Amino acid sequence: MRNLSLALALLITAATVRSVRAQATPQQRQARPAESAEREDEERMAAPAGASNLPPDAPVITIHGVCETGQTAASGASADCKTTVTRVEFEKLADTLQPKMPPQVKKQLANQYPQILFMAQEARRRGLENDAHYQAILAFTKMELLRLELDRSLQQDADRISDSEIQDYYDKNFKNFEQASFQRIFVPKARQSDVAKEGATPDQMQKQREASSTDMKKVADDLHTRAAMGEDFDKLQQEVYADAGVKSAAPPTSNPKVRRTGMPPAQAAIFDLKEGELSPVIDDAQGYFIYRLQSKTMPPLADVKDEIRNTLHSQRLQDARSKIQNAVSADLNKDYFGEAPQEQSGPQFPRPSNRPRPAPPPNQPKQ
Repeated sequence: MRNLSLALALLITAATVRSVRAQATPQQRQARPAESAEREDEERMAAPAGASNLPPDAPVITIHGVCETGQTAASGASADCKTTVTRVEFEKLADTLQPKMPPQVKKQLANQYPQILFMAQEARRRGLENDAHYQAILAFTKMELLRLELDRSLQQDADRISDSEIQDYYDKNFKNFEQASFQRIFVPKARQSDVAKEGATPDQMQKQREASSTDMKKVADDLHTRAAMGEDFDKLQQEVYADAGVKSAAPPTSNPKVRRTGMPPAQAAIFDLKEGELSPVIDDAQGYFIYRLQSKTMPPLADVKDEIRNTLHSQRLQDARSKIQNAVSADLNKDYFGEAPQEQSGPQFPRPSNRPRPAPPPNQPKQ
């Protein structure tokens, strides 16, 4: 198989990945149920059933017009010359460009590879390998590829995590994995009817908010007393929402298992309660909260082992990237580049994405 420019192949791969993801528009994806969309994507991306049965030396691409010697039909070679790419050769290329490349992306890469190969040979025939423009791009591309290789190496290093390190992390951070089930009453800090009169000054509006919050705190204290006497949480929650004039449905009072780290800091103290114990009224930015702890459990290490591994991997990778980024800095000539806001120095390594959490409904606490 003819050598393919790795830089070009990386660009082609990135383009094909974007193309595959773009085949369904956001509107189309929203119109499909999540499970249906995922199932359709898996079917569309799946390899043919017999692909895994092909022997390693079986040709998977036959390119007509490009000879094994490197000549092309355009350079005077016979019109029937051809180049074959075997399964093992193509899979080595695909895995180098993108480990576990999806079958659909492999197919698009295979469709584009003949043109890339032909045009690369034609460029060589024209002597463009020695062109100053090509050499300058090649030099910079090599640096960029080495940067990517360094990050790949850092990720491999960060992934070398032993079972003893996982156990040590679990032992030192066991409280972060503790789970609790509880009942909760949420009291908004203001009635919806408690609004300042039209034309009120900012000072008057602030006083109105403070008065409304004080009034609702009294409501929360009364509910706490009634909850301590055994009144039903659902009944009390519906009552306070009706009193506050909140039109949306009252939030559920029973909550599934939640971790200490999943609670707002001001409310995490409920994990220190005993089973069946009622918390005091908790004053938080969202409103007033009353909790009754139902149960606490500690998941076994086996249930959180993968999570700990991922956490350690992310921490180590971040530390390694930061160490490299902070090792270099640069001063830019202001006369040439002009004034600019302070930017982070060093190469910007790709980072894992963080999925944003949905915002809670108005006047309701985060679930």
